[in-house]
Amino acid sequence: MPLRRSLAKRKPDTSRDWRQVLPSLLKTDQLGRIIGSVLKGGEFLALSGALGAGKTALVRGIATGLGVSPQAVSSPTFVLLHEYRGRLPLAHIDLYRLHSLQEVESIGLDDYLSGPTVVAVEWADKAPAILPDDRLEMQLRHRTVQSRSITFRATGPVSAALLARIKTCQTLPMRRSRSRRTHKLKGTSAS
Repeated sequence: MPLRRSLAKRKPDTSRDWRQVLPSLLKTDQLGRIIGSVLKGGEFLALSGALGAGKTALVRGIATGLGVSPQAVSSPTFVLLHEYRGRLPLAHIDLYRLHSLQEVESIGLDDYLSGPTVVAVEWADKAPAILPDDRLEMQLRHRTVQSRSITFRATGPVSAALLARIKTCQTLPMRRSRSRRTHKLKGTSAS
């Protein structure tokens, strides 16, 4: 008798869209750290959302997940590009102030699209024509003063694999930071 396999049990999650609520800046940072920890190199992250939606905060978390000091990360709005060295190189680009495709092309984005560099572009929706076909789009939206929502959309196989890794880690309990801050720093005993 032939073996019968249940399709319901074998059906993989092929969803390329995923939405999460981020109730605080801390949760935005934690999600960024998860993303940074599962990057393998060469991924393209396209961030969009209104001013103050949390794009730079998310990139700060991503950089921290790559081993970059969070204090080193700032918005590249006026300089257009920051490069960070961690476990993988990270190019953090901001297109907010750019008004033409020629200005966007002058950044040299193509230089970062091969090799291990992870590219995170804020305001990516301003220049969809120059974005690679395979990218993880992240749309951040205000919900309340404190909370945001984020919608992920994977547009190719590399970004779909990245999104699957993020989903897997997001469902696991968050690990505590390695920093050994104790109550002794505040003048009380930790024991």
